Amino acid sequence: MKKVAILGSTGSIGTQALEVVEKHGMQVTALAAHSNVEMLAAQAKKYHPEAVCIFDPAKTEQLETLLMGERIEVLTGMDGLCEIASATSHDILLNSVVGTVGLLPTLKAIEAGTDIALANKETLVAGGSLVMKAAAEKGVNIYPVDSEHSAIFQSLQGNAMNRIRKIILTASGGPFFGKKKADLTQVRAADALKHPNWNMGNKITIDSATLMNKGLEFIEAKWLFDLDPSQIEIVVHRQSVLHSAVEYEDYAVIGQMGVPDMKIPIQYALLYPNRVECPTQPLSLTDYGSLTFEKPDYETFDCLRAAIDAITEGGLRPAIVNGANEEAVGHFLRDEIGFLEIGELVRAAMEHVPGGEVRCYEDVLEADQAARSFVREKLANR
Repeated sequence: MKKVAILGSTGSIGTQALEVVEKHGMQVTALAAHSNVEMLAAQAKKYHPEAVCIFDPAKTEQLETLLMGERIEVLTGMDGLCEIASATSHDILLNSVVGTVGLLPTLKAIEAGTDIALANKETLVAGGSLVMKAAAEKGVNIYPVDSEHSAIFQSLQGNAMNRIRKIILTASGGPFFGKKKADLTQVRAADALKHPNWNMGNKITIDSATLMNKGLEFIEAKWLFDLDPSQIEIVVHRQSVLHSAVEYEDYAVIGQMGVPDMKIPIQYALLYPNRVECPTQPLSLTDYGSLTFEKPDYETFDCLRAAIDAITEGGLRPAIVNGANEEAVGHFLRDEIGFLEIGELVRAAMEHVPGGEVRCYEDVLEADQAARSFVREKLANR
């Protein structure tokens, strides 16, 4: 029986992962959530983990009350996440928290020698060089959970001796595909949260609307598959059926297809290399009828270009872009700024916040905080 710990258990990825866990009789050793204390308590009572962590310390007492009488350790904050990540009682850690908060627990899990199913893209965006170096040194496997990176990972199986010419990273285009900047001046959070294909958390859904999500995945792909940025091509594929593909040196293209359901890549990461029945629907190509592929609009979606420029420059630039984006998206979700201002703030941070090399976790943390401060000051002075 495979033992699994889940960081971000009350989010979209976490709840779907628990469906997979239940389907295949895996054992849950630990659960963690940001602030959804009621759902976390309900999950704990159902799956009986050894420990739970609520990241928001203000909710600790409430969680303890809800779990009174249960033999479950209650943890809190970053220390709690890291304690779960460092434990050796599970076979694999699913990290599906949102934001750079996921980086330190990832590093702690690697230090403990635990394999990771990674859905927290900011881990590699902000600290990719640190994470991949540590994983190689410890012999830790990192299994991608993002549908695109899972598709690339699957398309690489059995082809280790063949050279990659490039990877094709597909994007849905989000809810504003085909729009120009003039069409987006009045967009508010409620509009941007209407994704055409995927059911995701608020932050990731906004990132999909700005195409920052694809920019972050571009950076993540560079680290996961040891590629040069010039080897990554983004293609808008509205139907989200081809999840991504690999082009080899002979120009053969191998891709992975399936319905747009995150349970497929979640299950593959948790049960790799086994393929078993998944709690989802089969793909019918005739139901779709046709699949389309187009180039992204880099001029309208500033975030995408900023992310690509950041990883091309390297060093701390990706951490700066990511931190600025997280801060800007928070303001947008509160209807404090307009949709187009997200990209403007990210680009400004990319150009004006001092960079440097990534030597340690603290470098990444400082760059992240500097980018957030830049955005806050920019908005305070406008």
